[in-house]
Amino acid sequence: MNIEKFDYTLPEGLIAQYPAEPRDAARLMVVHRSSGKIEHRKFRDIVQYLAPTDTLVLNSTRVMSARFKGVRAETGGRVEVFLIRKVAPLLWEAMLKPGGRLTKGTIVDLKTNLLTATVEDEPGSGIRLVRLNKKLDVDWIEDSGDVPLPPYIRRDTIPADSQRYQTVYAEEYGAVAAPTAGLHFTIPLLNSIRQKGTSVVPILLHVGPGTFQSIKSVTVEQHVMDKEYYRVNRKEAELIKKGITRGRIIAVGTTTVRVLETLAQDGFEMEKTLDSYEGHTGCFIYPPYNFRLVDTMLTNFHLPKSTLLLLVSAFAGRELILSAYSEAIKEGYRFYSYGDAMLIV
Repeated sequence: MNIEKFDYTLPEGLIAQYPAEPRDAARLMVVHRSSGKIEHRKFRDIVQYLAPTDTLVLNSTRVMSARFKGVRAETGGRVEVFLIRKVAPLLWEAMLKPGGRLTKGTIVDLKTNLLTATVEDEPGSGIRLVRLNKKLDVDWIEDSGDVPLPPYIRRDTIPADSQRYQTVYAEEYGAVAAPTAGLHFTIPLLNSIRQKGTSVVPILLHVGPGTFQSIKSVTVEQHVMDKEYYRVNRKEAELIKKGITRGRIIAVGTTTVRVLETLAQDGFEMEKTLDSYEGHTGCFIYPPYNFRLVDTMLTNFHLPKSTLLLLVSAFAGRELILSAYSEAIKEGYRFYSYGDAMLIV
């Protein structure tokens, strides 16, 4: 299948540069798969589409402020090092700018001369290896690094981003990007959902760079997803299994969808509940795909020709999704990470 089938044109002015305030004031497009009907609501209206028998599953990962500005030790040229994941105590996978100019052995001074990163490989891939001169802990990273806003947000980070580029239920550090469908929830809104009787269940997937990297192959089937760490603890697994029998499983975001469908592929529904389900998933969902656990999906509006657009197209159909996107553009919806949301029922 040719990736060009999942292209569309977006006016640059609809790429959200700042989040809605308050969070639940964002717009919500409701897309009905069975009829093709589209409704235009506010995000806080989502409560009206939930039932006491529903199970809302969300991703509780927390974004690391792991983007560092530095300079080349030899030349003073400006460099950006975005730490992705730790491979060994001092060895990290990273994204580098300007990546093509940073050859093996290049030393980068980060923030101060107390922290340096030595490039361990040659240019050639988006993900590089760097060796730090000292071990880093989460507190140091949070105190010293910048929030890793996506490149289509064309402004400098501001203090508010440290809060707004996290969900209100974020817990465990490890993501390089936010699970953005969850950014619209507030604590009072989640309380209202629970008061209605809807079960709210957290799972974990540390969002990696593969989630937002573009598909470079001409055909969809040739693309390989970067593997990301996920975990579902026993208590949450039992709640999800109970939810399967009592009503709909509603996934908040594409990362949650990928965890749930990974579980389904491993026979989750039939097995005796384990202490935890964890591993690294490379689950790549594109049309046609038979969803086994997810009944309803909450998501944001995604980039053209992206794995995320492929996933929602597999869920609702390419024609319906592209039609909904066309209407969203006509109606002035805000797109991407800080943009508005879509509920697919």
